[in-house]
Amino acid sequence: MLKHKIQFIFIFIIILSFACSEQKPGPVQKPKVIKDSTSEMSVLSVGDIMCHSTQYGYAWVEQDSFNFKPVFKYVKDFFHQKDLVTGNLETVFAGKGNGYSGFPFFNSPDQLLDALKDTGFKILFTSNNHALDQGKTGVIRTIKEIRKRGMINIGTYLSQKDRDSIRIINMKGIKLAVLAYSYGTNGVRIPSKSKYLISIIDTSSIRSDLIKTKKLNPDVIIVYFHFGKEYSRKPSKFQRKIVKFAILNGADIILASHTHTLQPVETFPLKNSKLDSGFVAYSLGNFVSNQRWRYSDGGAMLNFTIEKNFTKNKIKIKNLRFLPFWVYKGKINGKKEYAVLPLTNSSISNTYPFLNSKDLLTMEQCIFDVLDIMKKSTPKLKLLKFKYNQLVSKN
Repeated sequence: MLKHKIQFIFIFIIILSFACSEQKPGPVQKPKVIKDSTSEMSVLSVGDIMCHSTQYGYAWVEQDSFNFKPVFKYVKDFFHQKDLVTGNLETVFAGKGNGYSGFPFFNSPDQLLDALKDTGFKILFTSNNHALDQGKTGVIRTIKEIRKRGMINIGTYLSQKDRDSIRIINMKGIKLAVLAYSYGTNGVRIPSKSKYLISIIDTSSIRSDLIKTKKLNPDVIIVYFHFGKEYSRKPSKFQRKIVKFAILNGADIILASHTHTLQPVETFPLKNSKLDSGFVAYSLGNFVSNQRWRYSDGGAMLNFTIEKNFTKNKIKIKNLRFLPFWVYKGKINGKKEYAVLPLTNSSISNTYPFLNSKDLLTMEQCIFDVLDIMKKSTPKLKLLKFKYNQLVSKN
């Protein structure tokens, strides 16, 4: 009997030990929610950067010394807030040995490039009708001077290999391909053995370049065109034809200038692209020049954001905005200057106290014209709010 009791106790202990050894189920873990990983690139684009003889005359300091930095002092801080700044460089840097000159055959002091670099420019389009103003040597030296300062030129090239190399900008995980073309060179003959010097608007070349570009799998393809009827505020049939062709062959964003006047911005749907829609700015007009007449003495800066969703591999353009500005020519603190003056949320007279009554009326007219032209653009385009405090805080 005792033996049976001992066996029973032993079996009970074994059963109990197994029961105690069973692990209790842990707390139920919620599945991890993977947030979309995104990156944004802010792009600012302006039109024609010109340098007439009066401009470098105002920038002259002494002997062969020039200072163009004051021209951009009211926009410099704003430009440096952007990831990528582009503009059309409509002059040449052939060196002082060729003699400095303005229209019709430009040759500007190198210090203008220093000022553009200091202001925040990263890409300078060089495919325009003044690219060969100083011949082949002028094209080559201009390219080298731009690149020496760490900026990128697109549209003119040093060799056929250079011409055939598609410019890819990798920034913040976003891959941009950028192309540029001009309608012509003001009748200046391109050397027969150096056709690579400048990209001319030609549908077969554009198609070939875009096919090659798409094979590189960029997120966005930007194409710059230098075209249009000078001083027209509406795109021509030729402009629309070339833009349509570029879109059908893969362009996502089209920037342009040459008319020296502002033209509307339009959006368009896209197929076979990572974007669902793109836009064209038919002409961004002049950014800085000595063209003092109405519609050419100011314009608009175009600002937009490219957003990439890495999780969904989607790209979209957002925050399409424009900032009106007027180019001042006169005295500031007793010194003759040109200055790009952006519209702010304060009164013009309060923002720029050095303007006289005539200047105020002219700038107001310019801003009114910009707003009127941009009304004809896509509803997605909005006025950029530029705060007065941002302007004066560091100037």
